[in-house]
Amino acid sequence: MNKQILKLAIPNIISNISIPLLGLVDIALLGRLDSEIYLAAVALGTTIFNILYWSFGFLRMGTTGLTAQAFGASNFQEQQALLIRSIFLAIAIGLSLILFQKPIESIAFNLLEGDQSIHNVAKSYFLIRIYAAPATIALYSLQGWFIGMQNTKYPMLITLTSNILNIAFSALFIYYYKMNADGAALGTLIAQYFSLILGIFLLKNKYSTHLKSIPNTAKLLNKKELSIFFKINKDIFLRTLCLIAVFTFFTSKSAYYGSIALAGNTILLQFTYFFSYLIDGLAYAAEALTGKYLGANDHKNLTRSIKKLFAWGFVLSLSFSLIYFIAGNSIINLLTTNKLVIDYSQDFLIWVMLIPLISYPSYLWDGIYIGMTASKEMLTSMFFSSFIVFFPLYFLTTDYLDAHSLWLSFTAFLLARGLYQTILYQRSISKKQNMVSVK
Repeated sequence: MNKQILKLAIPNIISNISIPLLGLVDIALLGRLDSEIYLAAVALGTTIFNILYWSFGFLRMGTTGLTAQAFGASNFQEQQALLIRSIFLAIAIGLSLILFQKPIESIAFNLLEGDQSIHNVAKSYFLIRIYAAPATIALYSLQGWFIGMQNTKYPMLITLTSNILNIAFSALFIYYYKMNADGAALGTLIAQYFSLILGIFLLKNKYSTHLKSIPNTAKLLNKKELSIFFKINKDIFLRTLCLIAVFTFFTSKSAYYGSIALAGNTILLQFTYFFSYLIDGLAYAAEALTGKYLGANDHKNLTRSIKKLFAWGFVLSLSFSLIYFIAGNSIINLLTTNKLVIDYSQDFLIWVMLIPLISYPSYLWDGIYIGMTASKEMLTSMFFSSFIVFFPLYFLTTDYLDAHSLWLSFTAFLLARGLYQTILYQRSISKKQNMVSVK
């Protein structure tokens, strides 16, 4: 079982680790410009794209769980149908975002707090990067399908290629062409389309049989299967909106405390993102394995895989808490040379030291629930930790703790997610026979 977990998890960890590294490079590039406005603006712009792309992240998660179950059940035709449904929906969503970019821009910047000078730079960043939407969302579908097919090497190749190109193009446009924040947006746009081309090539290379005999219209539009597909994706979409509400509020309130707080919290969040992307490598393995074993009705190995995943998760989280304790100050100094931002970040560093150990159960349960297509339980736990824990705790403590109340609430949010998901686990397992399982 450990070999299976590592075979799936290691490529995911390698690919995922490149994502926060890309964010760190962008921050390092912008953090060395002559003003903190560029870094703060990209933080706001990235928040908007997090809202957009996280909103449609259900395409990757829903596709992975259902495909893994189809793989476990050896249902070739359903594997095909899931790929086609997901890709077509992704492209339609991406084109719609481009079409409605002006209303999205207006609504987003009215909701987010910050100085007008930061907003002006962030708007320019947004209007360039929005054209990457079809490629970005289509890649969600492709990568989710690959993971469901127990293939994590292809998502690794796609992600590494995307991030290497992104770093190269961003550095070129920011420093050589002096485009500042716009350069980071253009670098991302170009990298995403190159990556989509690579993903299509890999799909045709290994899964050509899935593309030769396309399922007929009756299969693709099967009412029962479409109902399952959209129900799961609806639950994950609503669950993601809760997550977006937390992160958007966090960034908006960071801007409320000033540009130094916004820049400092942006840097500190990179610690959290870095760990989350690595633990997500295990979570993706959980999606693939639990979905496969559920689809094959192998409940013995389903239980074994969950126990092993949590053992690996504890080791990884303890390691990161120790790394942040030992090297946290050095990492901050690598990311910015702004003395005020450094001082602010160091004052709040204790929070990011605690987060790996507190948060790892929630990430693993997410992966397990995705593989089991237990979307309702995912939504319930996220709603509870967001609206019963995070927001009330912030408003109860903000008058006493100022910006520390943001980090206290965020840490409690992560802890509550894991605890609530643990409570729901037995109920989810007891109802597993009634969960979605592709036969």
